[in-house]
Order: sequence, then C-alpha cells, then structure tokens
Amino acid sequence: MLFSNKDLRKLIIPLVLEQTLAITVGMADTMMISSVGEAAVSGVSLVDMLNNLIISVLAALATGGAVVTSQYIGAGKKEEACRSARQLIYTAGLITIGISLLVILANRPILKLFFGKIEADVMQNAVIYLVISAFSFPFLAVYNSCAALFRSMGNSQITLKVSVLMNIINIAGNAVCIFGLHMGVAGVAIPSLVSRAVAGIILYFLLKNPNNMIHLVKERFHFEPQIVKRILYIGIPSGIENGIFQLGRVLVVSIIAGFGTVQIAANGVANSLDSMGCIVGQAISLAMITVVGRCVGAGDAGQVRYYTKKLLAIAYLSTAVVNSIILLSLRGILSLYGLGQEATELSYILVMIHNGMAIFLWPASFVLPNMLRACNDVKFTMIIAIFSMFTFRIGFSYLFGVQMDMGAIGVWIAMVLDWIFRVCCFVGRYAKGGWKRQTGLA
Repeated sequence: MLFSNKDLRKLIIPLVLEQTLAITVGMADTMMISSVGEAAVSGVSLVDMLNNLIISVLAALATGGAVVTSQYIGAGKKEEACRSARQLIYTAGLITIGISLLVILANRPILKLFFGKIEADVMQNAVIYLVISAFSFPFLAVYNSCAALFRSMGNSQITLKVSVLMNIINIAGNAVCIFGLHMGVAGVAIPSLVSRAVAGIILYFLLKNPNNMIHLVKERFHFEPQIVKRILYIGIPSGIENGIFQLGRVLVVSIIAGFGTVQIAANGVANSLDSMGCIVGQAISLAMITVVGRCVGAGDAGQVRYYTKKLLAIAYLSTAVVNSIILLSLRGILSLYGLGQEATELSYILVMIHNGMAIFLWPASFVLPNMLRACNDVKFTMIIAIFSMFTFRIGFSYLFGVQMDMGAIGVWIAMVLDWIFRVCCFVGRYAKGGWKRQTGLA
C-alpha cells in the first residue's frame, strides 16, 4: 500500500490542526470586529464572500498543481514534479497580480455589482476591507501554491508551522489595531495582509531547499507549455467550478443583503460557525488530492477505491462528532459574539440547519469530488457544481427567501437541496466508475 495508517495520520492531523487554526482565528476576527458595530461586521462579511470567490480560484490553481505533482511523484518522476512546482508558483502569481489590480481599481463598482444598494456605513467599511485585502492576494497565491506542493510530498507539518506563525501575527495584529489603535475595519485587514506576506515568503524559500522531494531548482525561469497545460487542465475547470460556487454564494448573500443589517450580521456569524463543523472534512478533502493523486500516478485503481472509502469514512465520523459538539454548545458560543437578540436567534437557527444536515451530506458533497479531481475527472464535477449552484442555491434561494418571504432561513434550506443533488451525482459517478476513463485505469 502506498500510504500506511501512520502516513495518513502524519498527513491528516497537521491539516486538521491547520484548518482548526484558520477557522478559530476567523471566528476571533469576527468577534473582535463585532465590537466596532454591526455595520462593520456586515461590511466584513460581505467582502469575505468576494474574498472567498478570489481565494477559491487561487485554491483551484493550487489544486491543479497538487494533482499533477502528486501524479508525477506516484509515477516516480521527481524531475517533472520539480518543474511543475515552478510553473505552478509563477503562473498563480502572475494571474493573481492581475486580479489584485482589477479589484483595487474598481472596488466600488464591484461591490455595487454584487450587492446592489447597501447602507452607506456598510459600504464604507466594505471598501476599506476589500482594497487592503486585494494587496494580499499575490502573497496568498504563493502561500497556497507552496502549501499544496508540500502536501503533495506528504509534508503537511511544515504548512502547519507556518500557518501557526501566520495566525499569531494575524490575531495579535487584530488585537493591537482594533483595541489599541482603534482602526476599525482596517485593523482586521492590515494584519491579514502582513501575515499572508510573511507566510508566502517563508514557504517559498523553504521550497528552495534541494533536500525536499520537490524543490525549486536554481535556473532561469521559462514557461513550459506542456506542464502549464496539465496544471490548467485541472486548475481551469476547478477554478471555474470554485469560482461559480463562490459567485453563487455571493449572489445568495446579495439576496440576504436585501433583508437588512440584522440578517446580514446573523449570516456572517453563522458562516464562521458553520466552518467549524467542516474542519476535519476540509483537511481530508486536501489529503484526498495527495493520496488519490499518487495512486493514479502509480496506475493502481484498487488503491484509489480503497483510500477513497477509507478517507470518506474518517470524514463522516469526524463530521458527526464535531457538529454534534457544536450543536450542543451553540447557545454558549453565540453569546460570545455580542450581537442583538434578533441576530443571535437567527444565527442559532441557521447553524442548526447547516451543521445538522452536514453530518449526513457534507463529506459526500465536498470530499468525494476531490477524489474525482485527483483522477482528472474535473469536467464532470464542474458541470454538476455549476448546474446545482444556479438551480438550487440561487434559484431556490430566491423562491424561498424572497418570493415565500422566508428570509435567510429559506436561503439556507435551498443550500441543503444543493447538497442533496451533489451527493446523488458524485456518489453515482464514483459507483459507476466513470472516473476511470479519465485516468487510463479503465
């Protein structure tokens, strides 16, 4: 077997800790900014949806590089793996610089395009947060790419250590800038920029160590179209899928934005708590790329099935445990946010819907597709995700939330319908073996 239980633990446990750290720091950010007022919370939560849209595209490029690199490692082609690493980092960096410039120059039109007319104080906070965030995107692209490459080597411990440093800088900076310097929304955005820059630079230089299985070779950079094409073959459909998914979430939030500041704030708080329930699942989703990618590179369909079932079982068990704990302690957690009674009660209902259904649906909906991507079956996952997003998340959100006057609750029920459809399609694809044709293992 390519991965022993010890190998899986060494890969997954640091990823779980890294995801936990990222989510808890995100919650701390929300709690800190809530002290500035609901307009600040609303502005940050709206921009975070846009940030997630951009970050998801960067993550998709990193996924493309991780799949290609993992397959090269599985096939024993170390030189090609190193060359693909360079192509990934520079391609992602150049693309992201263009995105950053666009966001910086057209911040208000972008916000108006996605969220329409929002209250003036919310807009002002959103503009400040978005512009500062945009400066961090190139650093984040380098960080994501390098982190994906270390995970392809099975070395998630180094990404955990850098993540710890990044989040220490972030949360300490938030405390100083918000409570000490009273910088408001900028007090959240500037520490994020600094922490991402530090983390990206550190990982980049660590990847230059020739003792690594994959490392950046010391030679003049030049584009290698064949390698870039392989990365983009995975990255572009995944980027479109992730981009449409996050765009759909932005459009859904724009629907919620029409319900008023209370519902925007409740939605933002609920989103931060929802993420806690998916921490282990997110980690296993990342591990799936490395594990299945190597199995594909080795040409072993049997091990693809074995590790897919094993990782899904771990994801289901952990998702059930974590979400049960959250639901049982939800009242106490919500009391930490300091929101008004109406926003707190709505947050409670939204988290109950999300985390309760996630126990049954989330792993098959979001972990299993990474198995298909690692098998180069990216077009299928893209088509299903886009169709489901527009039909269920957006279409039914408008029907339930606006037409049936259910507000944010109707929007989150529509999300559950999206999950159900995705589960049916992805489980069916796996069971029928359609992924084999994309790998040459049929």
